[in-house]
Amino acid sequence: MKFTTTRRQLMVGAAATMALPAYVRRANAQSAIRVAGVHMSPVENAWNSRIHVAMQEAAEAGLIEYEFSEGVAPTDYPRAMREYAEGGAQIIWGESYAVEREAREVAGDYPDTAFLMGSSGGPEGDNFGVFGTRNHEAAYLAGMLAGQMSESNVFGSVGGYPIPEVNLLINAFRMGVSEVNPDATFFNGFIGAWFDPARAQEAAIAQIDAGADILFGERIGTADAAQARGVKAIGSLIDYTPRYPGTVFANAIWNYGPTIEAIVADVQAGKPTGRNYTEYSFMAHGGNELIYVADEVPADAIPAMEAKQAAIQSGEWDVPIDESEPS
Repeated sequence: MKFTTTRRQLMVGAAATMALPAYVRRANAQSAIRVAGVHMSPVENAWNSRIHVAMQEAAEAGLIEYEFSEGVAPTDYPRAMREYAEGGAQIIWGESYAVEREAREVAGDYPDTAFLMGSSGGPEGDNFGVFGTRNHEAAYLAGMLAGQMSESNVFGSVGGYPIPEVNLLINAFRMGVSEVNPDATFFNGFIGAWFDPARAQEAAIAQIDAGADILFGERIGTADAAQARGVKAIGSLIDYTPRYPGTVFANAIWNYGPTIEAIVADVQAGKPTGRNYTEYSFMAHGGNELIYVADEVPADAIPAMEAKQAAIQSGEWDVPIDESEPS
């Protein structure tokens, strides 16, 4: 590969084992689908890591073959996509937020290749599918717990950019807090980067100094500030509790496996993949979940949260989607 800061890894599926998640135990009876991932950020970045781990699990189960590049700059992104398409990848996964027009142009040049892109826009043609991050349901539930834990009634959050996928997550957290704490007030900051822990920590410290005693960390670095200042934090996408014991008490987890399974099934069946795959990130599909430390949460906060969680999972109630920029 010619593009910068890259790493490629080919993973050919082996037999599925019972240690793997349920979705990968349904691995294909057909040939594994070749998937190429084009990651702008390092795969250690929280958002990318959830996708990367799910891809690895799907490869281990024999559902896909997976190769990837990381740290691909926007200027190199279309070239990376083209090289994978020319190399025979059947699905090209990517994040088109910074290269929306260019990514769609590449997909138009390779109509026999499926493209699955994190995008704020809609699908296009028969082969440009999109998805959005939807761990907002778990964020709402985390907010319900947090709402009864604050002493100051001031809650903070730190996000990357004010795009719909980030806005709805922070807004869902706020709605969860407000359901149980109508006196809550909120701070929010966007750092203008997807991966800049130092800047996220700086933004979080400013909110703590202004009175926030619980922070929602949409970006890595938020929990570092909470830990340093002795306040509580909520993680997003991955489980931060082992890294920040006593600080992070809940996490809004995103599970990408159901999305992989859905597009692979479409490719195997010869169906068009130019559709929106966001629904597979919803709790009803196992696409997100709340993980929390029960001993660090007030016991009387849990029943209401669990009742709301059951309503979400059954489809009886939907977390409102508010994509407006948090003030």
